[in-house]
Amino acid sequence: MRLDKYLKVSRLIKRRTVANEACDAQRISVNGRVVKASYDVKEGDIIEIRMGVKTMKVEVLQVLEHALKNDAGLMYKVL
Repeated sequence: MRLDKYLKVSRLIKRRTVANEACDAQRISVNGRVVKASYDVKEGDIIEIRMGVKTMKVEVLQVLEHALKNDAGLMYKVL
């Protein structure tokens, strides 16, 4: 699954366009490397999101095409 779609489905970022813009601005890195929105997310990846002064680091546990609000939190673990 593309990184921008994963961020939206998991509700880490509210909209896919915002996730895409964050990738273009080099605010998102996976496993220590800055990546594009087209990066293919896999289980076990470590995603770091830098928005303003706030930084969030999560580990990918599941990659689901669709997730309900209650299931979205099960897709990742905050580190």
